Amino acid sequence: IDLHIISTHHTGEQAIAGITGGLIELGQTVTWRAKHFGIWQTLTSTITEFDRPNKFTDEMVKGAFKSFKHQHIFKEANGQTLMTDIFTYETPFGIAGRIFSYLVLKQYMTNLLVKRNEVIKTIAEGDEWIKVLSS
Repeated sequence: IDLHIISTHHTGEQAIAGITGGLIELGQTVTWRAKHFGIWQTLTSTITEFDRPNKFTDEMVKGAFKSFKHQHIFKEANGQTLMTDIFTYETPFGIAGRIFSYLVLKQYMTNLLVKRNEVIKTIAEGDEWIKVLSS
């Protein structure tokens, strides 16, 4: 949770309910509040799959999307860890939502995840991860 907050700092993202700090486990829920497109939004997700240290999946149970599923997969490659994000979502509002996704949302979400993963990579490859895990 703490690493998520750090890596999405630019959106003002905060955990406001459920598990709000430390590590989250299978079946646990977190509610996030963040500003996207200039609007404060709230989203609740649950950890639906957890296979430490290989992968975990969170799925939205309440929020602006019709649905979303975010898989985080970790594999060893040449003595290093390769992290892969698989993010799938559906927008509400039928054809209007699909048009919005095509024109704006898909690129916005891609940029958000790339920026977030750059922060995670920097923390994981340095000493800062020790502080994050001990908080």
